[in-house]
Amino acid sequence: MSVNPQAETMGFQTEVNQLLKLVAENLYSNKEVFLRELISNASDAADKLRYQALGDDALYEGDSDLQVRLSFDKDKKTITIADNGIGMTRQDAIDHLGTIAKSGTQAFTQMLQSDANDKKDQHKSELIGQFGVGFYSAFVVSDKVEVNSRRAGMQPNEGVKWVSGGDGQFTVSNIDKAERGTEIILHLKENAEDFLNDHRLREMVRQYSDHITVPVMMEKQPEPKTSAEEKEAEKEEKKSDKPEWERVNQANALWTMPKKDITDEQYQDLYKHITHDYRNALAWSHNRVEGNLEYTSLLYIPENAPFDLWNREGLRGLKLYVKRVFIMDDAEHFMPMYLRFVKGIIDTNDLPLNVSRELLQSNSVINKIKSASVKKILGLLEKMAKDNPEKYKTFWNAFGQVLKEGPAEDFSNKEQIAKLLRFSSTHPDDAEQSVSLGDYISRMKDKQDKIYYLIADNYTAAQNSPLLEVYRQKGVEVLLMSDRVDEWLMGHLSDFDGKQLVSIAKGDFDLDDDKDDEAKQEEKKQQEDEFGSLLKQMKDYFGERVSEVRLTSRLTDSPACVVFGNDEMSGHLQRLMQQAGQEVQKPKPILELNPKHALVLRVQSETDDARLGQWADLLLGQSLLAEGETLENPAKYVKDMNALLLEIGK
Repeated sequence: MSVNPQAETMGFQTEVNQLLKLVAENLYSNKEVFLRELISNASDAADKLRYQALGDDALYEGDSDLQVRLSFDKDKKTITIADNGIGMTRQDAIDHLGTIAKSGTQAFTQMLQSDANDKKDQHKSELIGQFGVGFYSAFVVSDKVEVNSRRAGMQPNEGVKWVSGGDGQFTVSNIDKAERGTEIILHLKENAEDFLNDHRLREMVRQYSDHITVPVMMEKQPEPKTSAEEKEAEKEEKKSDKPEWERVNQANALWTMPKKDITDEQYQDLYKHITHDYRNALAWSHNRVEGNLEYTSLLYIPENAPFDLWNREGLRGLKLYVKRVFIMDDAEHFMPMYLRFVKGIIDTNDLPLNVSRELLQSNSVINKIKSASVKKILGLLEKMAKDNPEKYKTFWNAFGQVLKEGPAEDFSNKEQIAKLLRFSSTHPDDAEQSVSLGDYISRMKDKQDKIYYLIADNYTAAQNSPLLEVYRQKGVEVLLMSDRVDEWLMGHLSDFDGKQLVSIAKGDFDLDDDKDDEAKQEEKKQQEDEFGSLLKQMKDYFGERVSEVRLTSRLTDSPACVVFGNDEMSGHLQRLMQQAGQEVQKPKPILELNPKHALVLRVQSETDDARLGQWADLLLGQSLLAEGETLENPAKYVKDMNALLLEIGK
């Protein structure tokens, strides 16, 4: 409906009416985002003027100092965001603020209402980022919005005023405006008046718009006065003097600068700023990519683990910027879970400003940036391990167990991750968790074609396991693992550099180098014949408690041990699952006897069936204890052991 030639009241485009509600309820649940959106639009207006002025310098109207000014008035309960960018004509205001200047607007609104996992999400995210939609975030905090604007190069009397209460209509009228650009005045809702605070607005600018290239200015706050007279004088000065403005944001994105122009101190200062970590970063990688994709990454590796490192549901990820505008903290889509300790910034030109977490989940741009960023981090760690082992040791002590999750989660980079893993081992020069798989292979015995490892409940248990005896005797190195994640790791890391990784606690003993020695083979056959009756008696006695009783050559000092079948769950994994509250159908162990041990020879000569049962329980019990198992009936075990000790003492 037209009021007069200069003022018109018009209805919003139907889709805009629907959009206002959707924006408030869905896209802008965080009220602070209104400031990011409006400053971003102001920055865009400055960029457009800068570009157009390349062909027509007169558009600057003698003022090429582009900036955004942010102010507030507590009495009027308003916040004002003003820029001296390209500005709008009357028709621009109608087109951009009253309609969605995009074909297929009905489809656009339907997509906004659709499920977040809809296949159209990529197109939806692109539309959300178009100019105009971000403007409507103003109505999240305002019950009335005024826009005063004049396009650069036009006459002062060709300004336009646009006003709306977000109630389905808006009014446009002509005004005189001496300065080019756009001024947005937000009349705040009662529940948004807490934004009328200088400190809070400054913090919001630093959080959301710190690194856009256009300076965001606010009035410089006077120093507090100490007397009533000074305060009165301050009031008089304020009435007569123009406000003094100061820049709030950096207006210079560090990560966009050439690496050669950035000092280590500046890198560390930025790290502390974005992480709130008082310590320096251990290392960082700064990269700019141009081509099919345009983005910059600045990725940091911290020195110490955060307190919530093991909370896989906690906040993690990188800071995401689009065209130097802050979008979100903790954008977890750029790093896999096993690199959740990585901090830093991704700044891309290939995403819309209003991209949401849901839209990041299945985005080809994100996947490509993620893949490249992961390789950068793994390369950085590989270089650190090679050039600075002490620094890598610091990293490993803080994040090694998290990195061990990698082979299971990232098949494409499994080999590179495996190179970075560190373990303890039986090698005499080993410091705990300092041996790489590459180190192990370089020390392998002639004709050895497997990498041997043992997983136990703790390092001491692994180091003293009877299963290591013959390996030590033959000088074959065994990796010792005791981290909770090691079972998970070895379930997905079956080989490295063409060598199979084999648990010495499972399957048959395969380090037997006497296969071609006829004398040794004959000795084994004699032992099997000699102990055949004992093995059968013991198996009959145990029944379902064990799957097999057999002789072994893997022991040198111990009388017996337990192992599990190749396809069976190890005892260590059983215990981990039980501790996690999971019901486990326990596999039956294999009891192996050392035919050369005096205790086994003593049992072999036993003629009393009851006492033989006691000896059998003793051998099985001590083998289970050495493996880390808890006995079902420890009191009976102690009673039988005491009885046998007394019998031997007679």
